[in-house]
Amino acid sequence: MKAIIWTKYGPPEGLQLRDVQKPVPKAHEVLVRVHATTVTAGDCEVRSLKMPLMLGLPVRLYAGLYRPKRLTILGQELSGVIEAVGENISKFKAGDAVFGTPGFSMGAYAEYACVSLKPDAGVLAFKADKISFEEAAALPVGGFEALHFLRAANLQNGERILINGAGGSIGTIAVQLARHYRAEVSAVDSADKLELLRSLGAQHLIDYTREDFTARGETYDVIFDVVGKSHFTRSMEILNPGGRYLLGNPRVASMLRGALMSKDSTKKVITATSTYNEEDLLTLQELVASGVIKIVIDRRYPLEETADAHSYVESGQKKGHVVIKVTK
Repeated sequence: MKAIIWTKYGPPEGLQLRDVQKPVPKAHEVLVRVHATTVTAGDCEVRSLKMPLMLGLPVRLYAGLYRPKRLTILGQELSGVIEAVGENISKFKAGDAVFGTPGFSMGAYAEYACVSLKPDAGVLAFKADKISFEEAAALPVGGFEALHFLRAANLQNGERILINGAGGSIGTIAVQLARHYRAEVSAVDSADKLELLRSLGAQHLIDYTREDFTARGETYDVIFDVVGKSHFTRSMEILNPGGRYLLGNPRVASMLRGALMSKDSTKKVITATSTYNEEDLLTLQELVASGVIKIVIDRRYPLEETADAHSYVESGQKKGHVVIKVTK
C-alpha cells in the first residue's frame, strides 16, 4: 500500500511517499481503508518537535530518540470503510463506513490504517450518510477539543466569550458551538479569516495583528485561548468575576500559575484537554448533520502531496481544516 513515511524530525520534506506492507488487524483492532485524513497544527508540531519540552521529550522517547522508528506514519484523524476486524471486535464489520481517530498511535497517512479500540486508545463511530468522508475526517480532533472546553466552562446563554485563534480547526467549531449555546462571541484571528468567522456566527471580530484584545477595555465571562499565545495576567484581568480562562495549548508556567490562581480567586483556569469517546463523536456528527456545525475545509491535497499540506498548515494561512484525499 501507499503511505507517507515520517523519516526524520524537522521540516515537511521528511515526509516521503513509499510502498509499505498493508497492516493486519490485531485482536482489538479494525483495519480501515482510508478515504480521507487531515493535517492539523498538532501533526506539524509532532513532526517537527516544535513543542514545549514537557511534550517534545516524551514524543521523542516514544517515537525514536534520533529519528522516528516506533512511530513512522502520522495522521490522527480519518474516515473510511472497514476492510477487516480483529477477533475481539463485534461492533463493527467489513463494509461499515466509519470515522474517528487512531489516537496517539496515529497512522492515518496511508491507504490502510489499523485502529485499536482498546480503552485509552483509538475511537471510531459509524459515519452518517448525511456527511461526507471529508467532513467526517475533519471532525474528531477539533470537535473533541472545542466540545470539551466549552463544556468545562459551562458556557451559558448570554455569556460573553472570546476565542483567540478562532480561524483554525478547533476555533471554527468552537465559534459555532458557542453560538449554539447562545453566547455572545468575539473571535480573534488575522484579518483574512475574519469574514469567515462572521459567517460562522461571531458577532465581534478582532484582528490580532492590529490590536491587543486585552487592551480594548472589554471584559468577558470566558476566554478560550486555542493557540496558547495570550498574555496570562492581562487575560485574567479582563475576565469577569467567576470567569473561566480556557487554555487549549498551555505552557508549563501558565498551568502552574493557573492552578494557584484558581485556588485564590473566583476566576478559574482550565487546562485539561479532552478525552476521546464514541458518544462525543456521535454528538458532534449529529450537530454537523443537523446544520448546527459547518465543517470548514480550506484545501484538499492528494496523499502524495501531504508534505505540501504540512507546509501550508505551518504557514498560518489555514482556515478551518486541511484534508488529505486518500481514496481517489
